[in-house]
Amino acid sequence: MVSVMRLEEIKEEHLACVKEIVNSNGEYNQLENDQERRTDKEIREEFFNHFSRSFLIKYGEKSIGVIDSLDRNPKDGYPWLGLLMLKKDEQGKGYAKKAYKQYEDRVKQSGKKAIRLAVLTQNDHAKAFWRSLGYEYYETKPHQHNREVDCFEKTL
Repeated sequence: MVSVMRLEEIKEEHLACVKEIVNSNGEYNQLENDQERRTDKEIREEFFNHFSRSFLIKYGEKSIGVIDSLDRNPKDGYPWLGLLMLKKDEQGKGYAKKAYKQYEDRVKQSGKKAIRLAVLTQNDHAKAFWRSLGYEYYETKPHQHNREVDCFEKTL
């Protein structure tokens, strides 16, 4: 049987699953938030809010990752991909590219012509990943906790 990848809107009942995925990425959490683990409150603020759309990345019936996005950033009018994160033990299997493709297809179907995202300046691995998918750097901006992010855009 072939497993199918799909994006499923995150609901309150998915809190423990989302937290497990996020907390499996301690290095990233440390880089972004100065701590390896995120609390229920932090997970709720990021994934259960009224301004972003959040999805579980499902492979068959298994939840393997999360996507958080803005359909339209009020600052520039573009859709923004805020986070694409796979559970640590699911990384390196090609799932991130497949999940991203599904996200990109949704954005294209909505009539948008580009997607933007930001990557912490010191996250070279992520920058290489996004460049491999056609994203181009356009500027560096200040971010929370006195950090900076490199901003990228992909024309669809």
